[in-house]
Amino acid sequence: MIRTLLNGGPAFVRSLTLGLGLLPLTACVSYESDPSKIPDPVKPSATASTTSNPAMGAVAASDTTPDATPDAAPDAAHDTADGHSGRASEPGAEAPNPARTPAQVTRVGGDTAAQIEIRDGEFRFGPSRIESPLPAGYPEPTPPGAIDLKRYPTVRRAEYVSSGSPGFGMNMGFFPLFNHIKRNDIAMTSPVEMDYRDLFDPATGKQEPKESMSWTMSFLYRTAELAPVGKDRKDGKVIVTDRPELEVLSIGMNGPYGTGVVEKGLTLLHAWLKDHPEYEVAGEPRAFHYNGPYIANRNKWSEVQLPVRKSGGAPSATGASGTPRASGTPGAAQPISRS
Repeated sequence: MIRTLLNGGPAFVRSLTLGLGLLPLTACVSYESDPSKIPDPVKPSATASTTSNPAMGAVAASDTTPDATPDAAPDAAHDTADGHSGRASEPGAEAPNPARTPAQVTRVGGDTAAQIEIRDGEFRFGPSRIESPLPAGYPEPTPPGAIDLKRYPTVRRAEYVSSGSPGFGMNMGFFPLFNHIKRNDIAMTSPVEMDYRDLFDPATGKQEPKESMSWTMSFLYRTAELAPVGKDRKDGKVIVTDRPELEVLSIGMNGPYGTGVVEKGLTLLHAWLKDHPEYEVAGEPRAFHYNGPYIANRNKWSEVQLPVRKSGGAPSATGASGTPRASGTPGAAQPISRS
């Protein structure tokens, strides 16, 4: 077994390490379906060095140092920060190369002061971190506890679709997808994406699975040139497709992966939508899982997202508590910017 792995060369060993690291739902990882067992966000230490940002309050000092990766230019949204093709055999395939993307993200609720930072070449938020590259043009991650409106570009991805229990069934999806990227010299990226159909109540986000329930696990390509769309020639259950551009309402989360963290996140997103009739749900929920089994469940970073669109409804003048909304409070839209 070890000899077989090593015969794949250093690039494959690195990809295997990343792949296993990003495997969110295997026997070695706790799968939690109970939303009451999902912890509150793990915030950065109060003693962390910060600098003032007029738009968002406190921003991590490392975001404003010369070592921080510069903001991504809006007209370069479909290019990687370093121009890497995403080939696993090319040097730097596993390097995260994070970049801030304020043009694609608007803070609208939750912890409006929460700020990610770029440190040691990784996205960080307190003890949470993302150590693998995102697809080209993807917006920066939403910090745990914050709610953002985000715009995603078209992304090419390898999909594995199945039905039944997500907790058991998703184990079946990982290795077909991993074998696909190995055969095609494609480097692993983060996140692993999960799309859910007919599993959560569309009005509340509570788990109410139907007989038609199904899910899709996807590995996202760093660039679209890595492989053509269509069925994998060696495994017809793996389909390569392009997901269109998408606007979502997203909340950052901490905690073990599973339908529990998704339900908790969806409940908070639906509460925001109830207070903002100018937006409506435009699709099924999805989850982004950024980490793997070597990260403690308490610190695992994920996002729960709902596709949304403008509904034409009038904005609410009060927050969920019934109190008037003021700038700088949860629910007040604020662009993500840096001083």
